[in-house]
Amino acid sequence: MHRLFLAIRPPEPVRDLLLDLMDAAEGLRWQDEEQLHCTLRFVGEVDGHVAEDLAGALTAIRFDPFEVRVQGVGRFEQRRGGALWAGVAPREPLAALAAKIDRACVAVGLAPERRAYHPHITLARWRGAAPVQPLLERHANLASEPWQVARFTLYESHLARARAHHEAVADYGYDGRG
Repeated sequence: MHRLFLAIRPPEPVRDLLLDLMDAAEGLRWQDEEQLHCTLRFVGEVDGHVAEDLAGALTAIRFDPFEVRVQGVGRFEQRRGGALWAGVAPREPLAALAAKIDRACVAVGLAPERRAYHPHITLARWRGAAPVQPLLERHANLASEPWQVARFTLYESHLARARAHHEAVADYGYDGRG
């Protein structure tokens, strides 16, 4: 079985900006540099045949390059914890690309994504209660320089006790045909 997702990896200066805001806030498990990405579609566990079919279907996706930037921070609250994230904007071109990827997933037999797309880069996770409000206030105006998105990557996620390891499987992107 393969645990897959599709994402955009921000360039090094953006990753450095995000790493610089990570501090020793109690109760937060910060992502490391390798884990900083903007997910376009989480696929989940699939067998080898579905993984191969998906990899092939993704080659048909066409899009014109577009610019995005990190903009602001927020949190997702869950029953037993949550996640701190940096927003990625503008939403529209990312959502359009995510929709194309979702259609490719459905074409190979995967269930369609039911959740609304919210482009973000996860920065930290927590269990229980965590004092994230001061971080949200301190970094409310977080912004990066824009960067061009011309490619996206299929990743395989290997779960480990401490944290997941993400391995790039294949890149897809702009080939001049739009």
